[in-house]
Amino acid sequence: MIPLSLGVKPARTFARLAAGLAAAVLAAGSAAAQSITMASTTSTEQSGLFGHLLPEFKQASGIDVKVVAVGTGQAIDMARRGDADVLFVHDQPAEEKFVAEGYAARRHPVMYNDFILVGPRGDSAGAKGRDIVAALKKLSAAGAPFVSRGDKSGTHAAELRYWKAAGVENGKGGGYRECGCGMGPALNIASSSNAYALTDRATWLSFKNRGELAVLVEGDQRLFNQYGVMVVSPHKHPHVKAAEAQKFVDWVISPAGQASIASYRIGGEQLFFPNAGK
Repeated sequence: MIPLSLGVKPARTFARLAAGLAAAVLAAGSAAAQSITMASTTSTEQSGLFGHLLPEFKQASGIDVKVVAVGTGQAIDMARRGDADVLFVHDQPAEEKFVAEGYAARRHPVMYNDFILVGPRGDSAGAKGRDIVAALKKLSAAGAPFVSRGDKSGTHAAELRYWKAAGVENGKGGGYRECGCGMGPALNIASSSNAYALTDRATWLSFKNRGELAVLVEGDQRLFNQYGVMVVSPHKHPHVKAAEAQKFVDWVISPAGQASIASYRIGGEQLFFPNAGK
């Protein structure tokens, strides 16, 4: 006869293993629920803002945020496919279209800064001033070297609007070229070739390889650069972590999130200015 204890112990061991496995599965599911994917633009990442902002959100919420930083157009496409839980970008017309198409219930303004035109200090085209449209007309007439991101980003979309306003959208000059790259690489190309470029101020302030480049055009109201944030619709994509994404949105537009944005500086200069609810 087999002793009773020999028959019971394996059963107990199996029960413990099963319980442990179930606990591990639940823990893994809980951990997965405490992270979200954000599709965002390169300016928020390359400027260092998220390195400052997201640890504070993690401390407040326990939620990790994985950032995929690409051009705004690519970020919106990513969110439209359901490959992100939250969208944080800076092309308001495209964002409003995203909401109108039902991919988000609402767009929230978060913060702003501005675009600037940089170029060689010598400024052979005479672009320097406060009028971006007049400056681009001069660049076109002079055939001055100009590096465009050409990547359907928010900065690229703004640049194309300015060329159109200047009446030279199809005649940007012989020096115009698109790199199909992010803001940092575009500035590197402009620096190495003494070319002009449109950039957001935050990336410029964090950019070290300036060479002979300097800020030539700033202060034009048309250079205003607004950022918005949206939760990707669970009605379009049921798998998105809408509840966790909403916690991020609620936090970043709250007094705590807005204060964190305002406190981020490089060399004592504020990069982004919070304006949620305005």
